[in-house]
Amino acid sequence: MPKIGESSQVNSATGTGIQRVDTNLPGVCEILLKRRGDARGSFLETYHQKKFAALGITDVFVQDNHSTSAQGVLRGLHYQLKRSQAKLCRVIEGEALDVAVDIRIGSPHFGKWASVVLSAEKSNQLYVPRGFAHGFLALSPRVQFLYKCSDFYDGADEYGIAFDDPDLNIAWGTTSPLLSEKDQQLLPLAKVPREFLPRY
Repeated sequence: MPKIGESSQVNSATGTGIQRVDTNLPGVCEILLKRRGDARGSFLETYHQKKFAALGITDVFVQDNHSTSAQGVLRGLHYQLKRSQAKLCRVIEGEALDVAVDIRIGSPHFGKWASVVLSAEKSNQLYVPRGFAHGFLALSPRVQFLYKCSDFYDGADEYGIAFDDPDLNIAWGTTSPLLSEKDQQLLPLAKVPREFLPRY
């Protein structure tokens, strides 16, 4: 199963200090940033529209979200259908396993997933395109997880896939995470009516 870093290709936006690491799941990529530091502390540019566009990430992000989770909390796998969202994710405290799943009907990669460990120490990011389900697992005692979205949240348009779908076989590293009541009710991908899945 493809994971971030396997058979990866690294692209750099010239002179920006930003790198894009492609995964085996086309469109999903890790972004590596350059932190600058001295005796005073450090500085990190986490988003620059022109620099990200040079790496092929051209979405206009309209909403920022910030969640806090205890170790073992799993949020996902979520997606919006009519108001699909691309996401740019990062962690500012702790570590989280971040996962994207291609759920687009007609995609040659339908049902495939990619993952990366996001950490405050590494200051890396995961870009998830529109049409993918997304979720993350908190790996450290406390995780602060931030993500930018290319469309606004719409609760009436939110759907999801069961994290433990046996056909997906995602390597979460746990079989008993802490889930919301809503996430406990999510169905495997094969049981989701096709009219509630995005198209390739």
